[in-house]
Amino acid sequence: MPPDQTSSTDPADSTSSGEAGLLNDAHALWLELRGLGHDRLQLAALESQRAGLSLVDMLVAGILIAVLLNTAWLGLVAAAVLGMLENGIAASSVILLAVAGNLLLVLMLAAVIRHKSRYLAFPALLRSLTPAPTPQDTGRPR
Repeated sequence: MPPDQTSSTDPADSTSSGEAGLLNDAHALWLELRGLGHDRLQLAALESQRAGLSLVDMLVAGILIAVLLNTAWLGLVAAAVLGMLENGIAASSVILLAVAGNLLLVLMLAAVIRHKSRYLAFPALLRSLTPAPTPQDTGRPR
């Protein structure tokens, strides 16, 4: 190459082109992150919709199971009542016995519900979130 046609390597040109390349890279990264975020949100929305539909299906199936179990329970009670009637026990006594048995079962299940209800308040999580007592707090009565 002749000496009068050398390419110019001006430091200002390389700095501005380096900054433009960095800005282009940052912009491309931002667009990619935005697209990734959009994809994640769209996936979360689709999975939420699917979970909602599954929950509805499960609730409907649970209600049908409850109806079928209720029917089966009534059949068992009716069979027990008829069996006692065939053995010569008075009809009023048999019906009262069936009602008392059902009420006893209700009381037992209510006790289970009451016992388990304390776990609905997330007691272990709440205990873990309370701050540890400071040395000043340990001397005070509560």
